Amino acid sequence: MINTGDTAFVLISAALVCLMTPGLAFFYGGLVRKKNVLTIMIQNFVSMGIVTAIWVLGGFSLAFGKDFHGIIGNLQYFGLSGVGMTPNPAYGPTIPFLVFFFYQEMFAVITPALITGAFADRISFKSYLKFLVLWSIFVYIPVAHWVWGGGFLAQMGLVDFAGGIVVHVTAGIAALASVFFVGKRVLQPGESTAPHNIAFVALGTGLLWFGWFGFNGGSALAANGIAATACVNTDIAGSLAMIAWLIISWIHEKKPTMLGVLTGAVAGLATITPAAGYVRPWGAAIIGLLAAGVCYAAVQIRIKLDWDDALDVWGVHGVGGILGSILVGVFAISSVNRTSGLLQGNLHQFLIQLLGVAFTALYAFGVTYLILKIINVFESVRVPKEVEIKGLDVTLHGETAYL
Repeated sequence: MINTGDTAFVLISAALVCLMTPGLAFFYGGLVRKKNVLTIMIQNFVSMGIVTAIWVLGGFSLAFGKDFHGIIGNLQYFGLSGVGMTPNPAYGPTIPFLVFFFYQEMFAVITPALITGAFADRISFKSYLKFLVLWSIFVYIPVAHWVWGGGFLAQMGLVDFAGGIVVHVTAGIAALASVFFVGKRVLQPGESTAPHNIAFVALGTGLLWFGWFGFNGGSALAANGIAATACVNTDIAGSLAMIAWLIISWIHEKKPTMLGVLTGAVAGLATITPAAGYVRPWGAAIIGLLAAGVCYAAVQIRIKLDWDDALDVWGVHGVGGILGSILVGVFAISSVNRTSGLLQGNLHQFLIQLLGVAFTALYAFGVTYLILKIINVFESVRVPKEVEIKGLDVTLHGETAYL
């Protein structure tokens, strides 16, 4: 039987997740230099169109169709065939299957958009479109099946409440692979890479935080206690990570910065994502605090190693997703959502989380690097030096963000 309350809740949650991609566009748009604002924003917005088409034309089916040897789904839902008003017992037994499709579509949209922050300022738009299609098909869809669609990781007992592995690990590790392949930005003598509009970053963070309640809460697929727990945990982890990051960066950089507040919040939100529906609020608090310390350290390591991850996608989303996915195996409490971790003596769950994270990270890195290498055979993934120096907004798109 369809439950109207559950259906309404998941529909609203899907709309909130949809809002996160434009929010990400503002977040990233504020962080880049003003000559590349529109370039990164169009990379984010275009994902909403292209990934939706992929999702309808077989992507959803490959992720959530009948399992084939734990590797991939079949094409039974191609073109939304069989995806209608009748609930699917495996994917939201009280909501129309079409609502589940809609909700999962928004996760598929934002995940490749996250990667754009790593190679900001230096990627050809044509190459990005090819990358967007290939990465969605060969990285996001298989991993979504392995974890959420009944694939081999799910069969082993891996849990990921709202995308710590499926979204943040895949995108964050893909970001790192792209940084190694593409190389560092070209900078003129004395040119700064500082964010051009921190107010945009604040707006984007607010939209992301707002949408994250749909991202995590909606993953319960019902308006129930698990959804409530996930929403509360999301707020607690994001808030405490924000405060902790502020303190750490204040001590280290000698000034309290708005950018530190915003980055800390996003790190906490990313890290709690896989655990949001499995831990108690006190667990979320610990996860938020750990997120600030570990992700801040990752960013400092990235700087020391001179990796040009322009907007710290690896340090915040990748490391946060890895950390949160592992901590599920520590802080999960069975009374919350039928999963226990090390605190309840379940070493097996902890080891499964470690294995799932390691395998997914290696897969995402290798396939991402291979995709970029193949695209580069046919056309240069990176724009010419003179285009990069002048700015991609004018040279590639014929537009400027500011008059």
